[in-house]
Amino acid sequence: MYELIVKRKFSAAHQLRGYRGKCEAMHGHTYGVDVHVMAEELDEVGLAVDFKKLKDSIDGLLDNYDHHLLNEVKPFDEINPSAENMARVIYHELARSLPKGTRLGRVVVWESENAGAAYFE
Repeated sequence: MYELIVKRKFSAAHQLRGYRGKCEAMHGHTYGVDVHVMAEELDEVGLAVDFKKLKDSIDGLLDNYDHHLLNEVKPFDEINPSAENMARVIYHELARSLPKGTRLGRVVVWESENAGAAYFE
C-alpha cells in the first residue's frame, strides 16, 4: 500500500456559533491541510497519483475558503466551521475527485502548528 501526502495552506476567518469563549468572536487562522491518499498499485510511470493533479484538485476546493469568512461559505453557513467539520467536508469533497485505484486515507485540518483535527473513514 502506498500513501501520498500533500500539504496545503489557506487563510480565512471564522467564529464558532454557540461556543462560550474567545473562539465565539470572529478571528482568523492560516489553516494547514494535510491530504493523505492511498493506492495499492503504481501506474506504468511508477506513480500512485500525479501530485500536480492532486494539488490542483485540493487547491480548487480550498480556493472556495481562502480569504473568506467561513461562516458565510456553504456548508459552514449552516454548520460551525470547526476544524473537525472542515476536515469532514474537505474529505467528502475531495473523495469524489480522486482517480480510479485510489482512495482518501484522511484529511487533517490544522488551526495552528499545535492543534488540528483529522477525519477518515
